[in-house]
Amino acid sequence: MKEKIFGLLGRTLGHSYSPQIHKALGLENYKLIEVEPDELKPFLQREDLGAVNITIPYKKDAFVLCDKLTNAARAIGSVNTVVRQDDGTLLGDNTDAYGFLYMANRANISFVDRKVLILGNGGASLTAQYVAKKQNAKEIIVVNRNGENNYQNIHRHFDAEIIINTTPVGMYPKNGESLICLKDFPCCCGVLDMIYNPCRTTLIMEAEERNIPCSGGLPMLVAQAKAAEERFFNKTISDKIIADVLAILRRETENIILIGMPGSGKTTVGKELSTLSGKEWIDLDKAIEDDANMSIPSIFKKFGEEHFRKAEKEKAKAIGNLSGKIIMTGGGIIKNKENYAPLHQNGRIYFLQRDPDLLDTTDRPLSINGDLHAMYHERIEQYHYFCDVEIDNNGSTKDAATEIWREFCEYSGH
Repeated sequence: MKEKIFGLLGRTLGHSYSPQIHKALGLENYKLIEVEPDELKPFLQREDLGAVNITIPYKKDAFVLCDKLTNAARAIGSVNTVVRQDDGTLLGDNTDAYGFLYMANRANISFVDRKVLILGNGGASLTAQYVAKKQNAKEIIVVNRNGENNYQNIHRHFDAEIIINTTPVGMYPKNGESLICLKDFPCCCGVLDMIYNPCRTTLIMEAEERNIPCSGGLPMLVAQAKAAEERFFNKTISDKIIADVLAILRRETENIILIGMPGSGKTTVGKELSTLSGKEWIDLDKAIEDDANMSIPSIFKKFGEEHFRKAEKEKAKAIGNLSGKIIMTGGGIIKNKENYAPLHQNGRIYFLQRDPDLLDTTDRPLSINGDLHAMYHERIEQYHYFCDVEIDNNGSTKDAATEIWREFCEYSGH
């Protein structure tokens, strides 16, 4: 007898964390399944199909292929979970609604008597509309490129209070994109983005900067997976497992970013962290050297600091898109505020504090002949702007690494 198929069904799935989540929930053989549109119906008709989650762009297509629908799926008009029943029929459910409400509640965002602006009109949008209506939103506006409410006349809805992105705009690998600017929405008191890779989209980072309650899509992803497994195997799973799996996933997928003065110990602490955590370490300066096939001092000498900072910006953007790494930066990464978003989008940033008199100046072009005390005082405000946590590194590098890993694990569980 063939092993039953369980997995995530979509068209392009390289960004997905679903296998890790379902493994943590106890389903070891959960796979990513990429199919083209003409392959969707034949795949769902396979006799060895156990159950699948459905993602972009097939949630509406799968809806019409199901023999039976749950009340939630029927009301929403799309499915994200399809289960082959014992009699061979396909049951369609929508556990995204459960996940979406969990995400909103976790961020303390209420829809009651609020004007809700939903970006996008696909299957994910239908879920957001359903939940907002069930939670007694005052008004629900759906914006898309060609509808009655579109991005050319969105100014009519600058009074929106809750903003929800259900589109793939800003999703890996097209990080950094956003459909709107929150400065245009003075009444906004909640932002939800269904994207979970990157961890923080441009929209979410703008909400953070404005102290607006917000959430990316990772809590929704984990919560809907728990509900899907309940449907897969017709069993009840404690809600507590959502927080447990979310903590594991955040610990595995978020980066640890080290910033600090030249010679403050970022490389040695980073390598200690790699041993503690099992995460791969990446030295951003070393990556620049490898690309240029010359040392940092040689780059400064031959091309100047401006050339180096441009290369540094491009490398920060590329490496910041990665997940689950330890990233050691150069001391001057904070000189350009544009480096903040690429680093913060997938990571927690730690500032290694070290007394200027203890800084190593070897092979550091701006340190050898410079006044390190003056440089420190010139940069300290920028280090504070970038960092989430300050770590004392005047003692042993092992102690500093241990403290970072302890704090990071604690943060991941919140």
